[in-house]
Amino acid sequence: MAHESNGAIYTAAGANLAIAAAKFVGAFLTGSTAMLAEGTHSLVDTANQILLLVGLKRARKPADAKHPFGYGREVYFYAFIVALMIFLGGGIFAIYEGVHKIQHPEPVSDATVLGYHLSGFWVNVGILGFSIAAEGYSCLVAIRSFWAEKGDRPPITAIRRSKDPALFTILVEDVAALIGLVIALAGVVLAHVLDMPVLDGWSSVGIGVVLVGMALFLMVETHGLLIGEAADPEVVAAIHELVRAEPGVRHVNEVLTQHLGPSDILVNLSLDMADDLSAADVEGVVARLDRELKVRNRDVTRVFVEAQARSPAQRVPAPEAA
Repeated sequence: MAHESNGAIYTAAGANLAIAAAKFVGAFLTGSTAMLAEGTHSLVDTANQILLLVGLKRARKPADAKHPFGYGREVYFYAFIVALMIFLGGGIFAIYEGVHKIQHPEPVSDATVLGYHLSGFWVNVGILGFSIAAEGYSCLVAIRSFWAEKGDRPPITAIRRSKDPALFTILVEDVAALIGLVIALAGVVLAHVLDMPVLDGWSSVGIGVVLVGMALFLMVETHGLLIGEAADPEVVAAIHELVRAEPGVRHVNEVLTQHLGPSDILVNLSLDMADDLSAADVEGVVARLDRELKVRNRDVTRVFVEAQARSPAQRVPAPEAA
């Protein structure tokens, strides 16, 4: 799914850069705190997308003596940094600026551009309208890419099961951005209609709360991937089924899996093999399992097999004589 992640990231980065520029111009011309908070949010999002691209590139580095299992988890590290930046650079800043505006409310200023007098209200509404259109397109691209990966799972389940943080981070960012834009637009409109500049500050606080919530959600999801998550239960069940069908395997003691990257699964098998197998037979079983597991699931890149007798707790007691 690397190509889908990259496409969604490039689209989001381009949209956010254009949106950030527009919002900062609007904030400079009108003095709107909500616009300043939204501009900072879009600038942070652009930096985040660059970080995700760096993480994806570094994750493709080949294994070496220092990192024999490769660098696949680099993308998890950078995704966690992105979540932290959304929390600090977007959410906390927006709340801080909003509280300041609530304490010291000021009406939105009109602007003069190239000798033309422009209403500050309509400048903000126009910029927010453009931002919603651009962000909506970026979100649509992210949703299509995510839909191609998630299959028939519900969206939240798919995000929690996904091993590609680059893709679901972009999706969550875009959804948060759209919610933030709607809040900003509501704040600007209500502050103008009700003649209550303080509402501009409250909209900035609302944007900050959304960003902090999204950032905490991403932190939890990427933290699990960073420390090592097992493959999906369906993948583990398929491994069990394949191994049980292998002649010479009496019992599957344990199947341990771990994602070393979005498309890099390590599989460790503990098997109780038939006592009458020769060393050559055992080697044949191991070779077949290694080959078949990688053929059945292209994300399986490393297979380790340990031949070990069942522990007493795993043994089924013989039935008592009548």
